[in-house]
Parts: sequence; structure tokens; C-alpha cells
Amino acid sequence: MDSAVRKRSLRMVLLMGAAYLLIGIATGKFSDWATTDTMHLLWRRLAWVLSGVGFAAHIAYGDFRLRNPPRTTALHASIAAALGAGGLAALANLHELTTAPSYRPSMAIALVLWPLLTLIAAFGVAMVAAFALRRWARPS
Repeated sequence: MDSAVRKRSLRMVLLMGAAYLLIGIATGKFSDWATTDTMHLLWRRLAWVLSGVGFAAHIAYGDFRLRNPPRTTALHASIAAALGAGGLAALANLHELTTAPSYRPSMAIALVLWPLLTLIAAFGVAMVAAFALRRWARPS
């Protein structure tokens, strides 16, 4: 991978990580403002849909635009998702510190587990998707 591709890959990882964080924050806030359970659920599902579209776009970008191998594409997409999860875990801890009567130290586990579990799951999904793209969308 040459230097220009590395820079574009890093930019996309950081951009998508920030996008996942913003999607989580925005849809969470709108969900809090929802007046019915149906609207609350709708905002939560919208977060999943938007994140899924972003995840798929990141995989497609790595495969079609950057021509990265499937493992590299999967690694970049899963790191971006883990960055977003880490940001949400940090904000959840901050929220707990500032609003709860007492901070639960067990919340600190989220700082490690949310990004780690997201990384593992996202890597598996991205590997399957990247290999599928390589096999069917770009046959050799």
C-alpha cells in the first residue's frame, strides 16, 4: 500500500469513526425527545440503518476505490466502528459521572468492552462482505 492510499485510508477511518459517534449522539438525543415508544424505537433503528449504510460504504470504498485487499478493508472498517463505539463509551461514562447520584465503577468496563466487542464483530462482518465484493462484484 503506497503512502497516498495509506493517507486516504486513515482519513476514511477517522471520518467514519466520527460519523458513527455523531450518529449515535444525534439519534440518541432525538430518541430522548421522542414522546412515544414507537418514535423512540424508530430513532434507535434509524441509528442502526445509518451506521449500516456508512459501514457498507466504507467497505465499498476500500474495495473499489482504494483497491485494498479484503483483510485490509475489513480491518479499516472495523477500526472505524470501534472508534465510534469507544467515543460513545467515553460519553456514556461522562454522562454517568455528571448525572448519576454515584458513579458505578463497572461503567469503566465499557471503555474497553464496547470498542473491543465492536471491533471483533465488525471485523467478521466486514471480512465476509469484502470477500463477497471481491468474488462477485470484481471477478478476476
